[in-house]
Amino acid sequence: MYKTRLKRCFDFSLALFGLVLFAELFLVICILLLIVNRGHIFFVQMRPGKDGKIFKIIKFRTMNNKKDVDGRLLPDANRLSFIGKILRFSSLDELPQLINVLKGDMSLVGPRPLLVEYLPLYSSEQRRRHEVRPGITGWAQVNGRNSISWAEKFKLDVWYVDHVSLELDVKILALTLKKVLMRSGVNATVEISSEPFNGRN
Repeated sequence: MYKTRLKRCFDFSLALFGLVLFAELFLVICILLLIVNRGHIFFVQMRPGKDGKIFKIIKFRTMNNKKDVDGRLLPDANRLSFIGKILRFSSLDELPQLINVLKGDMSLVGPRPLLVEYLPLYSSEQRRRHEVRPGITGWAQVNGRNSISWAEKFKLDVWYVDHVSLELDVKILALTLKKVLMRSGVNATVEISSEPFNGRN
């Protein structure tokens, strides 16, 4: 019952409450990014959701579009703004995903939505992560996040799919809050991105 019906009500209610609660902070961040990124506030990217259906994920834009003399984008570390570093460090860059939750593209808790180009690389077991809506946070995020291998992440994602419950979602949300405050299980520097998935790692 929870997995098929009540989870969506739980997500919608908390996402709406979160957007109202953080409305002023949301506005302040928008204004700062409007200035720093010269009008570019949000980062929008196509990601696979439930059943592999593609949707547009929304985040605060933490990097600018500066390019080298040949017109190629500079490395991530060179494009990450000071405001962007703060947003990543505090995980506030994920705040706009509450809009994705309201729209029904995402859940508060579920496997993180990865890149579209990873879809053909999954094994049949790994592909089961798409049996539920992707989440802002998930079981893998509170059990290692960037410090564990892709294989371990996928095992944790599938375990979550098989054990979805209200109690588990509340536990994951509580652990997520704790990890955000303690900054545990993440890379030592916000400039570093996780290793791309190649179907083997």
